[in-house]
Amino acid sequence: MSVTSAPKPLAPWLALQAQQLLAQRGHAWLLAGPSGLGQFELALALVQAWLCDRPSSQGACGQCASCHAIDVHGHADLCVLMPETTLLALGWPLSEKAQDDIDSKKRKPSREIRVEAMRDAVEFAQRTSARGRGKAVLVFPADRMNVFTANALLKTLEEPAGDIRFVLATEAMHQLLPTIRSRCLGHAMLWPEVDEAQAWLQAQGVSAAQAAVALRAAGGRPQEALGFVELADSWKRLPLAVSRGDGAVFKDWSPAQTVDALQKLCHDVMALACGAPPRFFEAADLPRGGTRASLGAWAKALANSRRTAEHPFNAGLMQEALVSQAQLALNSKA
Repeated sequence: MSVTSAPKPLAPWLALQAQQLLAQRGHAWLLAGPSGLGQFELALALVQAWLCDRPSSQGACGQCASCHAIDVHGHADLCVLMPETTLLALGWPLSEKAQDDIDSKKRKPSREIRVEAMRDAVEFAQRTSARGRGKAVLVFPADRMNVFTANALLKTLEEPAGDIRFVLATEAMHQLLPTIRSRCLGHAMLWPEVDEAQAWLQAQGVSAAQAAVALRAAGGRPQEALGFVELADSWKRLPLAVSRGDGAVFKDWSPAQTVDALQKLCHDVMALACGAPPRFFEAADLPRGGTRASLGAWAKALANSRRTAEHPFNAGLMQEALVSQAQLALNSKA
């Protein structure tokens, strides 16, 4: 990638928020909202603008050496704190020791932000800026800090050494320590309008029909909708198939995806039964069945299944049980 290559543009609703935040003063921001609204992308846009050699009110220039260093995940004045599983998924490097531990099979990549990584970040905060434009620390998802990791950050967050800024991004702010929340300026992520989100999805190469279904399946969250594009064709026929006990609709789905879809189906069937509009499916595609008792019991069972969906004992048997459970709930009669 050349230094002069143009960065991938932010979604319109994220670009607007970036401009608003860059116009304000503060050394620590907490970006909070449901998943799929672009917390990480907005956080990265902020640190890129803070460290940019030629920033403007619109954000980073996207062409200088600093912007290039962030694009290739190698900026000396940026510390990115994420769970090791997230770092690997997004292509960011692990520390040398963590990489050696994982390569030698001493342990698996952590799903939490490790306290050792936070201690490295605290040491990074005390160093002199390499490029002379200050330093930045990005933490995502901030709710993946355990109590020891969060406490290691507190002192530095309250009394930062030198010219350093922090941006924490989370999809579960309630899981953060109150002491962490109180030391940051809060920002609630904006929800884009439906037309705006559908236009953005189409700009990513998604057809208009798939964009509408995927956005609905994601509950209006456009970035999460990208994960539903390939499932869009089966999404509309999913409710009827489940009510008939046809598990083939979940072919090649993971147990976690299956539980997520069934929870959304359960939500919409319950909403429809109460006279409320559905959120994830079209009303015409939903079965009219089940009782309040059967649907309530199904919702509780799905909540329990979600706890083991990432690591099921047997994925095939779990999916069969989930479909059978759903069929019984949807066909129960008073």
